[in-house]
Amino acid sequence: MHADHNWITTPITPDLLRGALDLERTERGLLPHRLPAWARAQCADPQLAMAEAQPSGVRLVFRTRATAIELDTLPTKQVYVGAPPRPDGRYDLLIDGRPGGEASVTGGNTLTIDMTAGTAEKRPGPAGTLRFTALPDGVKDVEIWLPHNETTELVALRTDAPVEPAPPTGRKVWLHHGSSISHGSNAASPSTTWPALAARLGGVELINLGLGGSALLDPFTARTLRDTPADLISVKIGINLVNADLMRLRAFGPAVHGFLDTIREGHPRTPLLVVSPVLCPIHEDTPGPSVPDFGDPGDLSGLSAGKLRFRAAGDPAERAGGKLTLTVIRDELSRIVEQRRADDPNLCYLDGRELYGEADFAELPLPDKLHPDAAAHRRIGERFAALAFARGGPFAPDGPLAADGPLAAELRETGRPGTLS
Repeated sequence: MHADHNWITTPITPDLLRGALDLERTERGLLPHRLPAWARAQCADPQLAMAEAQPSGVRLVFRTRATAIELDTLPTKQVYVGAPPRPDGRYDLLIDGRPGGEASVTGGNTLTIDMTAGTAEKRPGPAGTLRFTALPDGVKDVEIWLPHNETTELVALRTDAPVEPAPPTGRKVWLHHGSSISHGSNAASPSTTWPALAARLGGVELINLGLGGSALLDPFTARTLRDTPADLISVKIGINLVNADLMRLRAFGPAVHGFLDTIREGHPRTPLLVVSPVLCPIHEDTPGPSVPDFGDPGDLSGLSAGKLRFRAAGDPAERAGGKLTLTVIRDELSRIVEQRRADDPNLCYLDGRELYGEADFAELPLPDKLHPDAAAHRRIGERFAALAFARGGPFAPDGPLAADGPLAAELRETGRPGTLS
């Protein structure tokens, strides 16, 4: 702790946090979760446990005159055997909604993952401190976005002026669920994942339930979405079901219906957008599972060079037996939404290739064959905001089917809307 400030320690309480659905009291501090405890108790999958405890979209939000801020945290850092060290998780500072700095925390626990053996070992480590100094004087709203890819226990918050919860913004709450791309894999920072960028462009408050490797139509996730207050909801469905080779077409359709039915139990008329997968060439017509492509030991594209890539381990011929591909999933999602819209006019469909398609892949290829890079995250966020939040979009104030909305006019004329349906 620096001694050149008269530090005030403020307890980290729920009213200073946004984007978390549960807060666990630990020996060291407070651990944000993105699934409630009852949901976590219904699944023993370590991948889900890791993903939901990584605070994508979770941020400390407060009002203060402080010009210096210190935050003690205890991160859990992932170390992959045979790969170079991953960069420390990034914390983004926003002041009155504008970028104001970035920082990282060293130390912390380590989770050593051996992908060849399928094992993980956790070792304890010390908490660390991040600092933001020389901030502008005067009353301001401060947001500290926690690392989207690093489990983070909040230990202590210190400032050189008093802190109070920021007043409600009055903005609508957007609740989003998706896979690792929605979680933020390969994004540059927590405030530049595509959902975070889209939320800022759309002027909404984000709750991000993007769960890396874990968008699997789990009933407890549907109930979590059902029970979470929200004004706008989107669900991005598909890629993880192929990654995990989890179900066949016979199970997929009813599972999607059940997932949407459950959400509608708590949000019967909330605008609900179903988004199919973005382009992923290895799985467009080839089923999963997705497996690490370690490459030849002498191949610089292998894990030894820190450039892990993935490949599709399925056989295209297996589609005849009901195995899922992204093409199959998009067709089925489009059919399901079209069928349900007869009784649910607030339901819409977005083909994920409108967010990232063939031309985008040619310009901004997926570095590991599965996940977009930072530039593609920005493009996806901008595209989503333009399609969903702009006038005529499903999340716009006029709504997709408002009497004077363009989608409504197109529906009246053709019976089918265009990009969004």
